[in-house]
Parts: sequence; C-alpha cells; structure tokens
Amino acid sequence: MSLISIEFVVFFLCCFILYYAFPKYQKAILLLGSCVFIGYYHIAFLVIAVAIAMLTYLFGRLIAASDSDKKAGWLYFSSIVLLAFVWLALRYPWIIPKDKFLFPLGISFYTFQALAYLTEVYWGSQEKEKNVVDFLIYMLFFMKFLSGPIERPGAFLPQIKTEKRFDYDCVTFGIKLLFLGMIKKLLIADNMGSYIDAMYTNLHSDSGIQLVLTCLLYPIQLYTDFSGYTDMAIGGAAMFGIKLSPNFDRPFISKSTSELWRRWHMSLSFWVRDYVYIPLTTVTRRWKRLGVSVSLIVTFTVLGLWHGAGMNFVVYGLIQGLIIIYEMETTSFHAKLLDLLGHKIYNVVFIIRTYILYALSLVFFRAESLNDATYFISHLSLSLKAGWRDFKIMPDHNYIICGISFLLLMFYEHFNDKQNLIKSMNKLPAVPRWIIYYALLLLLFIFGAFNSDTFVYLQF
Repeated sequence: MSLISIEFVVFFLCCFILYYAFPKYQKAILLLGSCVFIGYYHIAFLVIAVAIAMLTYLFGRLIAASDSDKKAGWLYFSSIVLLAFVWLALRYPWIIPKDKFLFPLGISFYTFQALAYLTEVYWGSQEKEKNVVDFLIYMLFFMKFLSGPIERPGAFLPQIKTEKRFDYDCVTFGIKLLFLGMIKKLLIADNMGSYIDAMYTNLHSDSGIQLVLTCLLYPIQLYTDFSGYTDMAIGGAAMFGIKLSPNFDRPFISKSTSELWRRWHMSLSFWVRDYVYIPLTTVTRRWKRLGVSVSLIVTFTVLGLWHGAGMNFVVYGLIQGLIIIYEMETTSFHAKLLDLLGHKIYNVVFIIRTYILYALSLVFFRAESLNDATYFISHLSLSLKAGWRDFKIMPDHNYIICGISFLLLMFYEHFNDKQNLIKSMNKLPAVPRWIIYYALLLLLFIFGAFNSDTFVYLQF
C-alpha cells in the first residue's frame, strides 16, 4: 500500500473520517489503522514489528523499575544487544537464501526508535511509558512506519495523550504538504528515476560524460524522492493533529559536508549524533582531537551500515567521516579563504564543492557493489565520443520537466525559509489562491510520472 496509490487514499480517508467522528476511540483507530497498513504488505511484517515493540516496552519498564544502577545497566545493555542482533539478523540475513528472504519493511526506522526509547529511559531523560497502546502507536504509526522520520519518544508520546479536535488550518496545512510531497516525487524524482536506474544497470556501456551526468543528477532524484515521502508523512500526520520531526532543511545550500548532515535526513543524523557520536567523544575525550576523529569515523561507519551491509555502504560512510575530519582540521584555512574571497564568492564555491563531493560519495550508496562503484568513479570523463548525444541519458521532455520543476522547488524552498508559504497562501484572495491550486494539480496530472509507486528509502 504505497502512499501514492488508490488503496492508500481509500485507507487514509477511512481512518481520517473515523478518527474525528469517534474522538473517544482515536487511539484505537490509529493503532488498528497502523496494523492494517503494515499487515497489508505482509502479515509477517506486522508480527515482527509488534514483537519488537512489545519487547522494547517490557524492557523499558524493567529498566525503569530496577532497584540498582548495576541491574539497570545490565538490562539496558542486554536489551540493546538483543534489538541490535534482531535488526542485523533481519536486515542482513546470513543464513536464509535471498530468494526465500522477506525483508521487513521499516525495520531500520522503528528499531532505531526502540533503541532511542530504551536509551532515554536508561539515562533518566524519559519516563517509562505505562500505556501499551500509546507505545505501540509510537512504534507503528503508519504515516512514519515505512521511511520515518525516526521519532524521539519525548517528542511523539505526549502528543497522543490528549483527544484531538478537528482543526481546519492544521488539516488544510497537511493536505498542502501532502501535495508538495507528490509534486517532488512525481514531477521530479520519478521523471528521472527510471533513467538513472538504467544507467546504473548498464554501467559498462555508459560513456564517461553519461556517468558524470548520472552522478550529478542522482542527489536530486534521491532528495526529491525521500523529502517527498517526508512531506507526505508529515502532512498526513498533521491531518491527525500529530507533529512529526522535520527531516530536511535545504541541504543543497550547505557550504560543508558537516552542514549537509545537519540538513539531510536530520532524524537519522541527529540520532547517530546523540546516541553514538556524543557518547563516543565522552569515552575518547582523553585522546583529544584524535578521539573526535575516531568518534566521527565510527559514527559515520554506523550511518553507512544502517543503509546496507555491503562494503560500498561502509565506504560511503567513511567518505563522509573523512571529509568532515578534513574540514575540522582546515578551519583556519577556510577562515582565511573567506576573508580573501568574500562571503558571496566563498558561499557559491563551497556550495558547489559540497554538492559535488556528496554526489561522488553517493555513487557508493547507489551502486550495487563496491566493484561497480569503483568502476563508475574510475570511468568518469568529460570527453565527448558521440557529440552532444552523450548528454542524453533521458528524453528531452524529462530534462525540461525535471529542470523547471527543480528550479521552482529551489525558489520555493528559498522563500519558504523566510516565510511559511503554505500558511501564507491562506492570506491570498480565494480566486487567485484556487487558480494556483488547480494549476499545480493540472501540471501534476499532465507531467507527473505515475508509473512508479515505490520510494527509494523503502529498502532501508
């Protein structure tokens, strides 16, 4: 049941109507709806998700009820090891043949939520959750189940403790955000996705310049696909009166890789920062700068392994860590360069530089294997063998649609950063406002690529 499907629209509308029609049963409706959503994919996915959620719930209560720090510590350590083992065993099976293995969708996202909950309870910054229904909704809520955001218990659980009243502004805001996500997904990501996939599939027959274009376009496809899902998840949750965490904040204006990771997949970035990097720097602080570097390498290796078990994902994570270490070691040089170039030139140069470095690293993320990634990188070239035809990795029609849509998206994000444009739309007179709505809807149905209903991050 993809978020872009007739089945999901019907399912969502049923949940939405029942949710506000029977306010006393809102929690039951959310939990039942989430179970139906997960079980629709496969009943095994639901069984695994509920089992992990209940295991986490019980360990949380045991840790909180412990009468000594030592006992709490052992319970916490045991629960973390057990959850990590289950996640690794189901995420990266070593025994089950691939043709018989069924990957549990969303497992990386809800397992990391479970780990965050147990860690917060152990640290004492989060009280144990007494209501099992509330906890199951935290773990299984359908709008964030497949691809996040990875929610913290302190931000999510309090929201479902109170009955929600229908709020017109909140609901219409959610609808507009859902629509924005569909525009990103259908007008941009899916209009280039199949052609980029084909380039990676036929890697050895691509020209050097085609590989360069594929490398430079893939971050755009990945961003519009994943942030499109995030907008739809946040928008759909808002319609139920629930606020999810932001996951992206204009990543393509980043002037460094460290800034990029504060803007890209933020719920994961901040998760590894708070639960891996900061504890590691505490342990290695006597090593001073070396300790920080080691902590960064371990953190980004974990981040790479979160995406996949292959060596290409390890390399992807290592590249991020090494670049950030380099940036830390050259802070004074960058300060001098900033004075020399001035803010405007410096910003432009390093925004481009950050984008190119990230695009190159994503080759290891996207390639099927480390060998494919190294072949891709080693065969990048700006030479033209067949003239301008070498630039054609997808039809002109798609270049035009994707190019114009992406430029408009960048303008939207720029001005939306200064003023919330979705909320500001309500201040326009009704006629021009509805003309804009209908024009965007018409463009979506005319130029949207409705031939794909999957999101890139479903595989994680």
